Amino acid sequence: MKAFATVAALTAALVVSMPAEAQTVAMRTKRIVATGLTFPTFVTHAPGDTNRLFILEKGGRIRVFDLTTNTLLTTPFMTITVAGGTSTSDERGLLGLAFDPDYATNGQFYVYYTGSSTNVLARGTVSANPNVANAGLTTMMSWSDPFTNHNGGWISFGPDGNLYMATGDGGSGNDPNGAGQSLTTQLGKMHRIKPTVGGAAPYYTIPSDNPYATSSTTVQRTFWAYGLRNPWRCSFDRQTGDLWIGDVGQNAQEEINFQPASAAGGRNYGWRCTEGTLNTGLSGCTFGSPSLTAPVHTYPRTDGFSLTGGYVYRGCRLPALQGTYLFADYGSGKYWSFRYENGVKTAFTDRTSQLTPSIEGATVNQIASFGEDANGELYIVDHGGQVFKIIPTDGDGPCVPPPAPGDFNDDGVVNGADLGVLLSNWGACQGCPSDMNGDGAVDGLDLGVLLSLWTI
Repeated sequence: MKAFATVAALTAALVVSMPAEAQTVAMRTKRIVATGLTFPTFVTHAPGDTNRLFILEKGGRIRVFDLTTNTLLTTPFMTITVAGGTSTSDERGLLGLAFDPDYATNGQFYVYYTGSSTNVLARGTVSANPNVANAGLTTMMSWSDPFTNHNGGWISFGPDGNLYMATGDGGSGNDPNGAGQSLTTQLGKMHRIKPTVGGAAPYYTIPSDNPYATSSTTVQRTFWAYGLRNPWRCSFDRQTGDLWIGDVGQNAQEEINFQPASAAGGRNYGWRCTEGTLNTGLSGCTFGSPSLTAPVHTYPRTDGFSLTGGYVYRGCRLPALQGTYLFADYGSGKYWSFRYENGVKTAFTDRTSQLTPSIEGATVNQIASFGEDANGELYIVDHGGQVFKIIPTDGDGPCVPPPAPGDFNDDGVVNGADLGVLLSNWGACQGCPSDMNGDGAVDGLDLGVLLSLWTI
């Protein structure tokens, strides 16, 4: 046992010291919707529903895609009257959709859309037909919006069962009303509420651990974080509960913010006095101040000018991508990924050539959003009217639970037989199960990992 402990310690040291090089994952995109959509903005699923996807169209429709027949249903799930949403350059429209964690029981879902000079969070319910919602929505929150752009629009339930909502600063340039740093406006914030089932207005309660839950200023009670410019697509890591926030920059840097699941609310992400890691020269705060939370990743305008936040991959079809955050830029059409663990960013990789064109030869750009299905597989929404799925290079298929790490022959133990498999693949080996650290080669690092998992 002492010798084994020594090997395990050595292995841990090897893994920690691995270089932050590009991560090899054999993946492509497959088009699942080619026609029939008008300015799609988002794709998601209802809890536990492995048979359908729900796709938002910016003009106000929620569409249903049947995964069992690969068919976009003609009848919309719901049609909502929205302002704007009539072109790719218009930032208004139907922007967010989230299903209640108890949707199978209470049938409640939530939408975020733009009305006439307002933004609205509303609740809907499904009808007796699971592919069609009941007519009408119940408004839960609404607030005035001085400009047509910077609306945010992402909503999602967190692992704590609360509904989170990201709002933009209200638009124009330089946040002229100072919304990002103001604690008296709903704009430029991450909100957090607990929706009720049915009931009377306001149809939600305030979580007691919200940072301003007991504030005498009513508008503050829903705030979870502030200092956001135009948070365009956020996500929760379905395994860890960590929150990722993609925030579109103004004219210098795009930024990705991160909040661990264990962190308290009240974080200030810096806009309008900071943009990424830069000071804007506007009053309110200074980059590096202990009162601010710095982004975990930024990139300059030479790489793109409109960030689309993504997801940490937790599906089963691409095991080498597990735990990797994937994101893109709407303006440049570029894709990237990286890993972020214990405050350290590694394996930064340009994924553009892998994800576009698709296996059908279609250009995968105008990246309005990513989305997850119930199994954690990832999709890309092309604002031009298409939806793509990220798949292994050798083709799509059903999810099969992977064997335990190091058990290459799937016999329930890690022993000499598995060592033989690893040695037979020694050297450059793209996509090999025995490439345990995903660096494109089977070598001493992988051997160290295998020995740490030894069971006989």
